[in-house]
Amino acid sequence: MSDIEIARNATTKPITEIAARLGIPDNAIIPYGRIKAKIDPEHIAALKDKPDGKLILVTAITPTPAGEGKTTTSVGLTDGLNRIGKNALVCLREPSLGPCFGMKGGAAGGGYAQVVPMEDINLHFTGDFHAIGAAHNLLSALIDNHIHWGNSLEIDARRIAWKRVADMNDRALRSSINCGLGGPGNGFPRQEGYDITVASEVMAIFCLATDLDDLKARLNKIVIGYTREHKPVHASEILGTGAMTVLLKDALAPNLVQTLENNPAIIHGGPFANIAHGCNSVIATKAGLKMADYVVTEAGFGADLGAEKFFDIKCRSAGLSPDAAVIVATTRALKMHGGVAKEDLNQEDLSALRDGCCNLVRHIENVKAFGVPVIVAINRFTLDTDAEIALIQEIALANGVKAVECTHWSDGGAGTEQLAHEVADLVNNGHANFAPLYADDMPIWDKIKTVATRLYRADDIIADQKIRDQIRDLQDNGYGHFPVCIAKTQYSFSTDPNRKGAPSNHVMAIREVRLSAGAGFIVVVCGDIMTMPGLPRVPAANSIDMDEKGEVVGLF
Repeated sequence: MSDIEIARNATTKPITEIAARLGIPDNAIIPYGRIKAKIDPEHIAALKDKPDGKLILVTAITPTPAGEGKTTTSVGLTDGLNRIGKNALVCLREPSLGPCFGMKGGAAGGGYAQVVPMEDINLHFTGDFHAIGAAHNLLSALIDNHIHWGNSLEIDARRIAWKRVADMNDRALRSSINCGLGGPGNGFPRQEGYDITVASEVMAIFCLATDLDDLKARLNKIVIGYTREHKPVHASEILGTGAMTVLLKDALAPNLVQTLENNPAIIHGGPFANIAHGCNSVIATKAGLKMADYVVTEAGFGADLGAEKFFDIKCRSAGLSPDAAVIVATTRALKMHGGVAKEDLNQEDLSALRDGCCNLVRHIENVKAFGVPVIVAINRFTLDTDAEIALIQEIALANGVKAVECTHWSDGGAGTEQLAHEVADLVNNGHANFAPLYADDMPIWDKIKTVATRLYRADDIIADQKIRDQIRDLQDNGYGHFPVCIAKTQYSFSTDPNRKGAPSNHVMAIREVRLSAGAGFIVVVCGDIMTMPGLPRVPAANSIDMDEKGEVVGLF
């Protein structure tokens, strides 16, 4: 069966039963139908004195069109931990409509390792993304309205840094959108552009805020633009952050659902990892750690993007200390990194697999650099051979880590029992000694260079004088303690998506720098990465429809 057919045939339990397993009383959940709900923030606040459980990050090798299955493995591992008697839950990001209707598809897992209701999670869910987009665009409207009615803050319309957003891949909206046309009644004409909602600073703030007060304080710090004298103008001066907070109030409560095996899942927030920081909300993760002994979470794309930002941004900001990391790999993806074409991946090719394992080894080395114990999960496909699995295990072991074969896609939690045992042993042995890659007081330029040279193995970073001046100004204006959020292609350690494997001897070019003062980091845009993606030649939306029974078809 397809993923959606499997999900539709699942035997689900009332969300009150799932909540009860976490010690959440009926009066502390806000139901959205029978099988999804929000958790009352007051209940979460009451848990602050409880000890934390163990935090397990699921990350992956550099993604390829062959697929890796990071979310599927996160769900499968959670089911496996529960099968061996552990109290575990999974914390995931909410999917964006952009990739759902584009090329990537949904993000609720796959096969028999899914979270449900799959259609709801992949589409509108509980409306969190709509609230984030509305709050972001409210600020956009207030900025233009302020200028229209006299511009007492003396905002330079040429230096407005706050774009609008839409939760859709729409390349036509990226830049050169002329707004305010049609006469004086429509405001002052200027050039505008759009980002995708998951790249919004409001999304980043939403995911890094610890509570409603922190959310509002962070919104106030947003720098929306500058005056002619280059003085920053903050969102607090536009007098709209109160209304933005009101729009986000209900969304800030984490969403509770379940896996196919009726284990708890919290799904909340959803920044991209290639153009944002790629982790679910701090509120959800911290709540999970108070309610379960083991919390499995994920970070987007490969470890060079998602795991690095999870460690250097989320964990730094929230004071989290992960106990272990799981790197997901597939023979198919590693063979692609070894030079095999997609149409030839079904054939055993141990030579190419060995070559491609350089990518896995690089990620193992990188995660170890943060002081976090590592294990490899081999997400086995039907046509993988025993010799291929054995080779990956051999190479992983030669680099000091175990690699465990997993069949959760076809077998659910039963296919990850061995992985669950190994992960539990890893976290309970207390070998973690987590530390971010760089110190807060390291200069911004050096932070960027540290990530580029140590994790991407670049020889150097380059930028034109304008970018260097921007970085110097950010340093001089008190933002030098911020971590950096590098926006680059997810398909390579380099900024060239065609360079597979583990490239070195490359240079990382910085194209743009953006201040996210409310989120508390600096976005460094590199190469040709876009903060508003486009649709592929054949978008997934072309296959999504309703059948004669009124059920969604084509969603994956």
